[in-house]
Amino acid sequence: MHTLDAFRRSGTFFKGNLHTHSNRSDGAHSPEEVCRRYREAGYDFLALSDHFLPVYAFPVTDTTVHRCEGFTTLLSAEVHVRGTSLGETWHILAVGLPPAFEATRADETGPMLARRCRAAGAFVGIVHPAWYSLSVEDAQSIDSAHAIEIYNHTSAVKSDRGDGCALLDQLLAKGLRLSGFASDDAHFHINDAFGAWVMVKADQLDPERLIDSLKLGHYYSSQGPLIEDITIQGSSLEVRCSPVSSVMLLGKASRSECAFGDHMTSASLPLDSISKGGFGRVVVIDAHGKRAWSNPIWLGADA
Repeated sequence: MHTLDAFRRSGTFFKGNLHTHSNRSDGAHSPEEVCRRYREAGYDFLALSDHFLPVYAFPVTDTTVHRCEGFTTLLSAEVHVRGTSLGETWHILAVGLPPAFEATRADETGPMLARRCRAAGAFVGIVHPAWYSLSVEDAQSIDSAHAIEIYNHTSAVKSDRGDGCALLDQLLAKGLRLSGFASDDAHFHINDAFGAWVMVKADQLDPERLIDSLKLGHYYSSQGPLIEDITIQGSSLEVRCSPVSSVMLLGKASRSECAFGDHMTSASLPLDSISKGGFGRVVVIDAHGKRAWSNPIWLGADA
């Protein structure tokens, strides 16, 4: 498995949002209306992830009736239990849960609940870590996680705490092999939708195929720019993208390589210093400050 397989393998990039809420929990709109809005906004799929809490009767919201030609849904939930190191409630995204997923047990911890989600077949993500100051140690305890939410649009809009990239980088530096996804977390009480999404490579628009690709890291995330290709050519990383102002390769600690220009659609970045840290990830930024993020690329002896 290699995250560059997202660009090497055959298939199509499908646009989707992994983190959204309806009035089955604390969102403003019905599941039907939320699905309609994402479908009409040009999304290929949606994970409606209502809060899996007793006050809402532990919903895994059934969105199968809203699937149609060119649009599908992933049964999901945002699961919770008390117990972070700051005394907060855990927020763990589980995309691809069975409809009858068992209610949270009184004796479960965050790591235990996440393991049960993964065992049930879900793609497990640690969401909006900056929003509630989740520590590196807390995140590391979720040993069943597939990914960190590296950008949460609602948290950015409401509290300027939407970034999760720093946490991902610290965990990568510890040797954890995690991917990073961006999403909305839209509740629709304010203008918090359509701010970030994932582009998932799969051979067809099918829930199981999409979830498999998510687990393998075969996706990238974006606020607008397209990452068209990433390849390794000798001692350089080659990036092709939609027109941007900067292309960055970020590695362990302070390691980075950057290219800047107007309307750049390609860049070649040296790998030597980045490879010594074991991983790198690509970020492209357009003239409006909108970003796209690749998943981590394992380099050198760790590849």
